[in-house]
Amino acid sequence: MSSGDENPVAGGGFFSAITSSIKGWGTAMHKSVNGLLGYEGLEVINPEGGTEDAEAEAQRGRWKQEDRDSYWKMMNKYIGADVTSLVTLPVIIFEPMTMLQKMAELMEYTHLLNMADECEDPYMRLAYTSSWAVSVYFAYQRTWKPFNPILGETYEMVNHNGITFIAEQVSHHPPMSAGHAENEHFTYDITSKVKTKFLGNSLEIYPVGRTRVTLKKSGTVLDLVPPPTKVNNLIFGRTWIDSPGEMIMTNLTTGDKVLLYFQPCGWFGAGRYEVDGYVYNAAEEPKILMTGKWNESMSFQPCDHEGEPLPGTNLKEIWRVAATPENDKYQYTYFAHKINSFETAPKKLLASDSRLRPDRYALANGDMSKSGAEKASLEERQREEKRNREVNSHQFTPRWFNISSEVSPTPWGDLEVYEYNGKYSEHRVMVDSSEVNEELDINSIEFNPWQYDLKKLCNIKKEQTE
Repeated sequence: MSSGDENPVAGGGFFSAITSSIKGWGTAMHKSVNGLLGYEGLEVINPEGGTEDAEAEAQRGRWKQEDRDSYWKMMNKYIGADVTSLVTLPVIIFEPMTMLQKMAELMEYTHLLNMADECEDPYMRLAYTSSWAVSVYFAYQRTWKPFNPILGETYEMVNHNGITFIAEQVSHHPPMSAGHAENEHFTYDITSKVKTKFLGNSLEIYPVGRTRVTLKKSGTVLDLVPPPTKVNNLIFGRTWIDSPGEMIMTNLTTGDKVLLYFQPCGWFGAGRYEVDGYVYNAAEEPKILMTGKWNESMSFQPCDHEGEPLPGTNLKEIWRVAATPENDKYQYTYFAHKINSFETAPKKLLASDSRLRPDRYALANGDMSKSGAEKASLEERQREEKRNREVNSHQFTPRWFNISSEVSPTPWGDLEVYEYNGKYSEHRVMVDSSEVNEELDINSIEFNPWQYDLKKLCNIKKEQTE
């Protein structure tokens, strides 16, 4: 926790009035572009809530006019659909990172989980862990799209806060990833799946996943349900991201929980980034009030059963976003750069690691043309491998995770849960205890997530036809 400024809460009734005040808030100023032929009903949302008309806002953003027109004509047939894996997109909207790497961004502020594990107060544990869960939204506001992982692709991370992190793409249709992280204080397990709804110029994203954190000292098991996310102005206007709704973290051991409300962006930006809520005991009595902004900091203060701050207590900061690079092309944090580098790669990096993807690597080096060609090549090879599996009646089998018999209910549908099988820990012990100390040469490792050696299969087929 920061030892920074301590400020008393102003306006004693504010926190107890959160729910009623939210009901009166508007959403960000938005208009339909009804004046443009062919774009009737297209919603454009101004994040500042200014007074420009929608036509002016629609001309802003990263797309050229001809590109906007082209993609609108291509995409409007998908309105109302789940487009998670339906559409092939150009690399102009991508960042040089995959979804597996983006999953690892939640590891930046894991010192908060370490502090929760050392904490004896069960309610403060939830204050620390929920602040950790909020912290990643600063990174999630980037509007560039990560690359979709290839089936069997992995991402490994070490050299940060004593953590070993592994993620793997375990399913292609539907796209699903699984991840596991661990240090001396906690274990983290996730099965990640999303459901989307394309609305023309925006996209709603529903996190149909399961996240569990176990604090080792107390044995506390925590379950996290994040809010949905909305990406606004995908094609017309300046793209921006909001995550209005509830985040709930539940202590499955005791029944205590945190409920944080991510405020929607209102008129003239009112409420944007704001997060408010409470830590509750199992009897649903508030114990700690929490407030802050997901792009700045979170603070806490003990409260009474009415949710009012306890006399003689002060609001204390528990988390603050770290300094970030100025004028970064992709709005990366320093930690995002670290994730993308080989500084966090272990010895004998798996050939299936995201860092080695040629399309990602080309984009990182500014070669968009090569990135697009490599992306198309990888996608075609993935389709070819799928055909080979089907011809041979083989099923894809994840290497580091097993599908369990558990089906977990979520607010947006049921989820088949993948569980960590422990084999990666055994692999790392074997590799780390080896005498191989040579420096990693990325040019000597070819990206290889494939379970079938396609060149070998081609040679076998050639021999069979001769």
